[in-house]
Amino acid sequence: MAEEIRIKKKSARRGDDGHKVVSVRMRDELIERLDIIAENSNRSRNEIINLLLEAAVDIVRIEE
Repeated sequence: MAEEIRIKKKSARRGDDGHKVVSVRMRDELIERLDIIAENSNRSRNEIINLLLEAAVDIVRIEE
């Protein structure tokens, strides 16, 4: 597993095109943790989820 995932703060700007909407069920505790990361990095929850998923897809290994 990765040691850590770094996310840089960015200026307040919202809205990107070319994305699809996906609905995902998450536990309240996970959403709270995502919201803290989003607030501390000046990013939306959506941006944080996408950044984390992009990083995770690169390091996932399927075991048989």
